[in-house]
Amino acid sequence: MNEMQVIRVHYWAAARSAAGTAEDVIDVPGPLTLAQLKEEVVRRHAGSRLGEVIQVCSVLLGDQPVATRDAAEVEVPPGSTVEFLPPFAGG
Repeated sequence: MNEMQVIRVHYWAAARSAAGTAEDVIDVPGPLTLAQLKEEVVRRHAGSRLGEVIQVCSVLLGDQPVATRDAAEVEVPPGSTVEFLPPFAGG
């Protein structure tokens, strides 16, 4: 029996404001790429600024920064937590 699993997406600061929520829980049948996950969260929040905000966000997959890796090549397995952290002002 194939059960759906989830990926948790946390939004911080401007990403939270654009999404209108602090978190999405996305049902997935298996792993997604980070690019597919970004497309899904933008689709869920159509009409918001989230698409443009997450383009400038740092991304954590679990506690590991994704940094400059190609989002199409980063696998996000079910059970993962992904965090979108916009650039913060200040020093």
